[in-house]
Amino acid sequence: MLHEREYVIRLNGFDLGQMLDGLETRASAWRNTATYLSTGEAPTADFAAEECTDADEALQLADHYDRIIAQVLEQQAQQDRA
Repeated sequence: MLHEREYVIRLNGFDLGQMLDGLETRASAWRNTATYLSTGEAPTADFAAEECTDADEALQLADHYDRIIAQVLEQQAQQDRA
């Protein structure tokens, strides 16, 4: 898959919500990993750390998921206005 190429993907509202939920879950997992790597304390009882080199990398990945979520929500809002 080419990283520079942009895709148009069509989903119904329910499926879009499911996709956003999954992206939010991944962002949260990376944010929790950053917290764990920074403090040494598990953020939740059922916490499982993601694989990365350090807290900074985990935060960068969480931020990446947040940017994807923001882009999807912006596109949804644009389409809802149309």
